[in-house]
Amino acid sequence: MLFERDLQDIIEKQLFKGKIILIYGARQVGKTTLCKQILEKYSLTKKTAYFNCESLEVKTAFETTSENSLRMALDNKDLIVLDEAQYIKNIGLILKIIHDIFPNVCVIASGSSSFDLVNQGGAPLTGRSIPFILYPFSVREIKNNLGFTQTIGKLNEILLTGTYPSIFGTSESVAQENLSIMAGNYLYKDVLAFEKLQNSNKLLELLQMLALQIGKEVSYSQIGQKLAMSHSTISKYIDLLEKCFIVFKLRSFSKNPRKEVSKSVKVFFYDLGIRNALIQTFTPLSLRTDTGTLWENFCIVERTKLNNVLQKRVKQFFYRTFTGEEVDYVEEYNSIIEGYEFKYSKDKIKQPKNFISNYDPSDVKCINKENWFEFLV
Repeated sequence: MLFERDLQDIIEKQLFKGKIILIYGARQVGKTTLCKQILEKYSLTKKTAYFNCESLEVKTAFETTSENSLRMALDNKDLIVLDEAQYIKNIGLILKIIHDIFPNVCVIASGSSSFDLVNQGGAPLTGRSIPFILYPFSVREIKNNLGFTQTIGKLNEILLTGTYPSIFGTSESVAQENLSIMAGNYLYKDVLAFEKLQNSNKLLELLQMLALQIGKEVSYSQIGQKLAMSHSTISKYIDLLEKCFIVFKLRSFSKNPRKEVSKSVKVFFYDLGIRNALIQTFTPLSLRTDTGTLWENFCIVERTKLNNVLQKRVKQFFYRTFTGEEVDYVEEYNSIIEGYEFKYSKDKIKQPKNFISNYDPSDVKCINKENWFEFLV
């Protein structure tokens, strides 16, 4: 489904200002479509070009540090896109050279895996680039394109099959089939290549275990024991999956480690369709036992997308004391701390006294299926 993306306006405001534009995101979130829409918009007034860096011809043209060779590859263009740029060897160094020697060329580089695009070549792009993250469709984008009523009506679909552009709006059977293919190993093939893994079974088992533990604190040691992998290997794989935008971590919030859990993490999925495909469970919400954890994951990831498009650098946590007091989600922004509980059906919660007395929010807000729209859109 083709939607106007919120990130497009934000990126366009940064074009032709002497910075390389980096667009990160998982496979199939729409990076190529977004880049081509930007090029089409500027093609009438600028000389533009799109390069698919998986192509051998493009790799050959750009895998060089020769000024003359790069000049020929750029071909007097004003605006270029290097799509899937991580496939170009030493891409960091090459982007640095283009930036420094050809300052009039505006470059957009996209990549599915941030660790490759930034770290290859050992040439940091700090000060030369502006990074952006493109996620699967947000509910804000769905609302902007379909309207309020249709967005509300698609809530159950979003919780079950997610919002990947190629999935959203398709039939239930098509969505489930395509999600199973994506969750098989397509989305994290970058991790397999990066680690030179021939067998993806261990990585798939790790993802399945994480899928069953959303909303819970994750023990790397316990997972390692079950998978016969070391704590350090589990930690490394989760970090790589995070850099590929498959999962993300929420750390515990604590300024009083004697009373509050301070070193735990929870792991959530950027897309619930992928999560449900990993455990092959697309049962309707009314028949599920994990609706509450789906709702928590949905609210946190949609809040993350909203903060991203609003360009708010928010610190995100969960909260728990050793005596059992909990807050699902904590935001710290400009030294202001806010707490939220996510309850699919409930509209009232027991207020966490320790959290409120120590961090001074007026209360902890309960986000449910009746009031979520204002919080996430």
